[in-house]
Amino acid sequence: MPDRYLGETAVAQRHASTTADLIVWWEGFGDPQLTRFVTLALEQNLDLAQASTRVAQVRAGLGAANAALLPSGTISAQGARAYQSVETPLGQVLNARPGLDRYGNAYEANLGLGWELDLFGGLRREREAAVAEYQASEAGAAATRLAVAAQTADVYIGIRGLQTRLGIARKQVQTQQDLLSTLQLLYNKGLAAELQVRQVEGALAQVRASIPVLEAGLDTAMNALDVMLGKSPGTYRAELANTGAIPSAPQIASTGSPGDLLRRRPDLIVAERRLAASNARIGVAIAEYYPKLSLSGLIGSATSVSSGNLFTSGASQAAGVLGLRWRLFDFGRINAQIDLAKGREAEALAGYRLAILHATEDVENAFSALVKREDQAGILAGGVDSFSRARGASFAAYQKGVVSIVEVLQADESLLRASDMRAQAQTESARAAVAAFKALGGGWQPQATATVATR
Repeated sequence: MPDRYLGETAVAQRHASTTADLIVWWEGFGDPQLTRFVTLALEQNLDLAQASTRVAQVRAGLGAANAALLPSGTISAQGARAYQSVETPLGQVLNARPGLDRYGNAYEANLGLGWELDLFGGLRREREAAVAEYQASEAGAAATRLAVAAQTADVYIGIRGLQTRLGIARKQVQTQQDLLSTLQLLYNKGLAAELQVRQVEGALAQVRASIPVLEAGLDTAMNALDVMLGKSPGTYRAELANTGAIPSAPQIASTGSPGDLLRRRPDLIVAERRLAASNARIGVAIAEYYPKLSLSGLIGSATSVSSGNLFTSGASQAAGVLGLRWRLFDFGRINAQIDLAKGREAEALAGYRLAILHATEDVENAFSALVKREDQAGILAGGVDSFSRARGASFAAYQKGVVSIVEVLQADESLLRASDMRAQAQTESARAAVAAFKALGGGWQPQATATVATR
């Protein structure tokens, strides 16, 4: 891994009014509503609920692997009453005895114990794999949490961006409506040509036509935010009705190094733990070469006289068994199982290495997008100011008869386009900041995840 990111210097040289810590990076945007929605998503999101249940399922598998290393015990008891038929050979013989009671009773109670001796480590390696899978599931839940926080922030920023663009379009509609009203008065007095009126009407229609498209996108984004918060569409729409400013991207407190991603990004921890589990399963397969020994025993009492004789010295019974299982003539199949386990481990290793490369790529792309989009927004801010002054000058010149209405409409179109592009650049720079925090693994504390003791 390289010592530093390619875009680290450019990101460090950014000028931002606030600084965000990786653990709760969404607070660094300085938008209380954004913080509220991310907090709600982390409490209510159903993807997170699914991830929690998956952790519980894997924990159950770990419990089974732990139990396999320990002795097991069973308690059994039964009571039976039988009637002997006289139509069978045994029944005819017994029936020859005078006064024989053909009813019989049987009572039995036993305590059984069993233990597989893990002399060659197969069960221990199986438990090692189960521990790694459990740790992977915990990291997977953290990865889901990170993704939920990032997606919620991304959708919220998108909503604010669309609202800003809608405000620009509606303001432009009002401006052109005012222009059209002025031209209508002049036309009615014979001081303006019909061509000028129709040109303004056409330009006004074009601006109006952009509004339904932006409104549809805004509805979609608001519905997506409601679902992210685990609620039906429309639940939080009233809270978002008032247009808010596009959040400004904060300064990143610490980017760390690419090597830090190995401990910082939960998805990389998932890949590494699954690689460890694949490695442990090679040991499970190799253990099949060796014999498996087991101990079992039984202590109990049995009687066929009456239940009162149960647990007397004469009714006691006991047994002990040493078991051996060895796949002596099955080494070809064992070899195939070992090769399969090694192949899966090699696949997991390649997947882990690829995940690391993609993680570094994510960070570099996010850094580049953040810096370049902010540069674009700054350039467009100057352009909007220039086009605003140009529009005012063109309208004043039109009133003096120096230029035609076409120049005014062109100035309006240029101002609208520059303002809209600036809003998009501001939105994309904030979204790039979210992507950067996500790529860096922000939103959780690696040391806070539960660890599984190996005892």
